[in-house]
Amino acid sequence: MKIAVTGASGHVGVNLCKTLLAQGHQVTALAHIHNQGLKRLPVITIRGDVLEKKSLIPFLADADVVFHLAAKISITGDPDGMVNRINDEGTRNMLATAFECKVKRFIHFSSIHAFQQLPCYEPLDETRPLVENIGFAYDRSKAAGEKAVLEAVSNGLDAVVLSPTAIIGPVDPEPSLIGNAVIDIYNHKVPSLVPGGYDWVDVRDVVNTAISAIDNGRTGEKYLISGHWHSLQEFSGLVALHSGRRTVNAVLPMWVARTGLPFINFYSKISGTKPLYTNESLTIISEGNRMISHAKATHELNHSPRPLSETIRDFLAWLKETGSIK
Repeated sequence: MKIAVTGASGHVGVNLCKTLLAQGHQVTALAHIHNQGLKRLPVITIRGDVLEKKSLIPFLADADVVFHLAAKISITGDPDGMVNRINDEGTRNMLATAFECKVKRFIHFSSIHAFQQLPCYEPLDETRPLVENIGFAYDRSKAAGEKAVLEAVSNGLDAVVLSPTAIIGPVDPEPSLIGNAVIDIYNHKVPSLVPGGYDWVDVRDVVNTAISAIDNGRTGEKYLISGHWHSLQEFSGLVALHSGRRTVNAVLPMWVARTGLPFINFYSKISGTKPLYTNESLTIISEGNRMISHAKATHELNHSPRPLSETIRDFLAWLKETGSIK
């Protein structure tokens, strides 16, 4: 099968391409700036950009299936407008080109952030409303892209929407924001934690479920690809357990963390690093839903999320193997 992948050099993309190739598929990757993570994989690379519609025609010309993963993730707003442009306008360009090239199946990666999170102690499933005009820029952009996909379905496109939670695990060549957080916790660069946590899902489980959606996903349906909710304190404890190193355990009150945001932002600017704690990330950690259901994906796509402890164990082993940690 000929499968096209946008965002192929990202965390999910690299793992997806690797698995698809192992299964005997021909994989074409859309390359924008770099494809460092794909260097050792025999994928066909086509230069293009989801914001340049003409460049997408050769990319999708012979594709049976497209996985649309390309997105701009942000926990610092959308100062230059690129979050909305890539996640909404880019998705619309992909959809229009998929129609034109007669792609048989369009699998769109949305996000749990497209859904309203509150109330956070009530089950969140595919029937939960999407965010509207309120919410952070990234959340609104992913909701807009998801709506565009469902509009395309009503016009005849065979498409499925997948919404993962916080993705973690090997391989993570960039590394991702969460991958960097694990490295920082391991290297004692996180001075303190904050109350709250998140739903974490292994990238390998996300990939297996996404591939299952090729044959098993129902047209026009949305599937939550979640894992297990753990507090940041539990998360750090698992890093300690599987590394044999003491990690941060102190938890600051949320108001103290928010008070310190200006200092965190100032340090990140002068050091050239990305801050772990921002107004958006603190809200996500404190208000993110703790009861995200993957029942539908389990029933229809055979989604089976492994324990977070297993993921962190394997991820630390991979980080040591690649020299990312000592």
